[in-house]
Amino acid sequence: MQAPTLPTPDTDWLAALSREALHDAARARCAAAWRLACEVFPELPQPAVWLDLRGKCAGQAHFGRGGLRLNPVLLAENRLAFFVEVIPHEMAHWLVHHLEGGERVRPHGHEWRSVMRRLYGLEPSATHRFDTRRASPAPHRYRCACRDHHFSQRRHARAVGGQRYYCRHCRQQLRHTDSATS
Repeated sequence: MQAPTLPTPDTDWLAALSREALHDAARARCAAAWRLACEVFPELPQPAVWLDLRGKCAGQAHFGRGGLRLNPVLLAENRLAFFVEVIPHEMAHWLVHHLEGGERVRPHGHEWRSVMRRLYGLEPSATHRFDTRRASPAPHRYRCACRDHHFSQRRHARAVGGQRYYCRHCRQQLRHTDSATS
């Protein structure tokens, strides 16, 4: 595995950024990732960047809107990981989609993994491991044998309606607890 091709930002600099400056820096990082992608695919259109994504998702390549959406809460809490992992992840989606036949490939398929490794020098990962409780308040607590799980109102309503959910780790069915988390 090669070293990441985008320079790793200084953690002290990132930590010192105000909200507005952090958003500007994230847009600049997206532009740098796009310029790198243009070295391989010069016709790649530059995506717009919005910091309006909510919930548990860190980022999204939104082809209908013509750009990338980033979660500002998760960005503020996971600054370095966003710059090193999330932005290249979303730009890889943007690039693959714009290649010939790209709209028909699997989102985290071979083409995307290849862009992550070859262009950005990163080990591809389809998911993040950020703590999403502040980004996506989930007031309904469920338990299994190994941990607590926090459900959104929508998922809780589905569980009440009969949908069964199981822990990915211990495989036990999740059971609702009486108390909600704060």
